[in-house]
Amino acid sequence: MSTPTPALVAQRAAARLPRLPLLLLCAAWVLPGVFGRDPWRNADLTAYGLMSAMAEGRTSWLEPALGGVPADAASLAHWLGAASIVALSPLMDPALAARLPFTVLLALTLALTWYATFHLARTDAAQPLAFAFGGEAGTVDYARALADGALLALLAVLGLLQLGHETTPELVQLFGTALFLWAMAAAPFRGATARAGVIGALAVLATGGAPAIAVAMGALGMLACLRSAYAQARGFAPWVAGATLAAAGLAVITDTWAWRTGFEPTAEQIVQLLRQWAWFMWPAWPLVLWTLWQWRRQWTHRHVFVPVSVAAVALGANVVMGGSDRALLLGLPALAVLAAFALPTLRRSVSAAIDWFSMCFFSVCALFVWAMYVAMHTGSPARWAANVARLAPGFEPAFSALPFVLALAGTLAWVALVRWRTGRNRHALWKSLVIPAGGVGLCWLLLMTLWLPLLDYARSPRAVVERVLTLVGPADCVATPGFSPVMVAQFETLGRLRVDARPDAAQAGRCAVLLVVTRHAEPPTPAGWTLAGSARRPTDRAEIFTVFRR
Repeated sequence: MSTPTPALVAQRAAARLPRLPLLLLCAAWVLPGVFGRDPWRNADLTAYGLMSAMAEGRTSWLEPALGGVPADAASLAHWLGAASIVALSPLMDPALAARLPFTVLLALTLALTWYATFHLARTDAAQPLAFAFGGEAGTVDYARALADGALLALLAVLGLLQLGHETTPELVQLFGTALFLWAMAAAPFRGATARAGVIGALAVLATGGAPAIAVAMGALGMLACLRSAYAQARGFAPWVAGATLAAAGLAVITDTWAWRTGFEPTAEQIVQLLRQWAWFMWPAWPLVLWTLWQWRRQWTHRHVFVPVSVAAVALGANVVMGGSDRALLLGLPALAVLAAFALPTLRRSVSAAIDWFSMCFFSVCALFVWAMYVAMHTGSPARWAANVARLAPGFEPAFSALPFVLALAGTLAWVALVRWRTGRNRHALWKSLVIPAGGVGLCWLLLMTLWLPLLDYARSPRAVVERVLTLVGPADCVATPGFSPVMVAQFETLGRLRVDARPDAAQAGRCAVLLVVTRHAEPPTPAGWTLAGSARRPTDRAEIFTVFRR
């Protein structure tokens, strides 16, 4: 006996979002941050350092290393970036060449989330209630409207912004998760392509550095198939089982099994996890909770169970790994799908509250970005300009016409969107997520145009690398014993230095220059070396780079 659904949707509420504005919003969200910047510190720079070393032949593709120290690398992602550098670097900057395939993966993740929602919303249990005299939403129109809402929800999630624009293995894993979600959703409708999708998805996760997540998703995917009312989905279970076993085997062959646990069940860490979830998954998580409550009688049906199982694996990995935001990233497509199923059940007052809060918040954020941009270039307000000079000493702003025009166009589009939303357009299911998604897209566009030179100056290590190079001078190699991978990557890629980071690099006598990093105080001069000078990062004066000569 089927359980009545909580969705009550008229045909006019199933209007689809116009495609041109939707594509422009996606472009304004995906493309900023791809061009015109260096790799930023930590994971982004470390991954690019490995890709660059592979592409230039400075390390093996099968056993990569940075500075002579073996790296814990997820092979698929680094192979992808290195291959792109080899193919495109004669035509463009290597950092941009490495970034392009990951940009494509991000765009594909958005598309797969849309199609996953579309297929799940077409299932019988997800359909809205039929009206006594007709007029309810048609199956395809309803599914398309919910898919538009899921895409807007994913664009609005705060946690995807920075991590989604990095060149790291987690973006390959995110694509694999979205592909798995789509394959599970499409199983009753796209037999052959869905089977190919689930095999490819779990293989991507296994070779991309997340084999345990691949196996866990595969196990829950088999359960979803076996419990399905669709014969095509039940016949999909052996394919999911085979893909799971193949993924485990690939992880053994590529040696990507790694257990990174760090959770301690203390009150402090639990509170920290909850805070992370609150901002990282905003604004999707309140809608997800509403979906779980409103659709509580349909939890065992595909449109709820499939995204819940994918999200549960990501949340579990986040907990086990001690609050890793990169594990939490993998659950965002599934959370966006669940958020979309809240839309047919939202009260008008809740929708209006989301709209007004989003309009006020993002308008204030946009005004702040513009005001700081004006202060950087004109010196007024003087206090704001002084804050920029204090936080980024040495930064010299320069006006560029193209970023200014793009930022202005984005701001005018935001004004038009707010005027449209505050008009009489109150029927479409996705209306509650247009303003949050548009506001996030606007702020990201403004940051990656008006503020990009400042952010790049603060987050790129180029400034300190150039200062160190003046002290190093011509040198065959530089000894950096104990350097972290990101430190090695910044001097190898931006400084074009041959770095030896092995523990015995200083004593082995291979390098005539020694580079030491300390905090707050310069280190004593080692025996057999003479001090050549020191340099500091402009935005972190406590970190000291000291150069010695043998």
